[in-house]
Amino acid sequence: MKYLIKGVILAWLLMQANFLLADIFRGQDEQGNASYSDIPSPNSTLVKSTATQRYKHKVVWVYDGDTIKLENGEKVRLLGIDTPEVANYQRKAVAGGNAAKKWLTKQLKNTDIYLEYDQQKRDKYQRLLAYIYTDEGQNINYELVERGLAIVNLFPPNLRYKDELLAAQQQAQQQQLGMWAMKRYQVIPVDKIRKASGWKRYQGEVTSIKNSRKYVRVIFNEKLSVRIAKANLELFADLERYIGKTVEVRGWLSGKKAPFSMLVRHPSALIIIKDKVN
Repeated sequence: MKYLIKGVILAWLLMQANFLLADIFRGQDEQGNASYSDIPSPNSTLVKSTATQRYKHKVVWVYDGDTIKLENGEKVRLLGIDTPEVANYQRKAVAGGNAAKKWLTKQLKNTDIYLEYDQQKRDKYQRLLAYIYTDEGQNINYELVERGLAIVNLFPPNLRYKDELLAAQQQAQQQQLGMWAMKRYQVIPVDKIRKASGWKRYQGEVTSIKNSRKYVRVIFNEKLSVRIAKANLELFADLERYIGKTVEVRGWLSGKKAPFSMLVRHPSALIIIKDKVN
């Protein structure tokens, strides 16, 4: 009977792990009796391990390449990435948007998913923010970036997989995969900025740094400045090092006409290309 009870306990722990993954340990006393717990003991061995907690769900709808709907009605925004917009009644699809949605839909069809949260669980729209895994352990956020279907868009404090995502993006860019081969996403000189039109890459020489009450501004020219919230300054090295250097900035312009500004939350969107040539 006691072995049946212990078997039931083990089954229950492993079943719970499908919803809230945690380390499970097998212990054994001097008489050879086994016990299972999520708390390790000196003589226990690891049965099931995950570094983080993940929660099991089913997907009922894919809105686009980075937003889905769960069976319980919750919307989920994939963390650390951004994909181009798909078509709706207000706009046409942006280059690469339909491809990202099609790939994501195929990956999530007829499979359970596991959500892993970072430090901040919801955004200002009350959507869940998560990294998504399939039953096979496939990291969906990472693969979208690796295939060039998404760009990395980091929002502090959710930075758990920043290094992995940025490495995948660098590889996709070097191999000119997906978005990186499209004309829309090639670098534009800052002096050729005409209007705000979605996520873009701009490049030019930084001329000065200016302070305001909430932001530090990295000035390129009379057309473009980059805003960095003072709350995020600790993520950046000395901003003075950008002055006189050719820098690429990635993101979304604000404003209907020059001077435009761009909000940057993480240094991965403000890349030094080369020093000034004298």
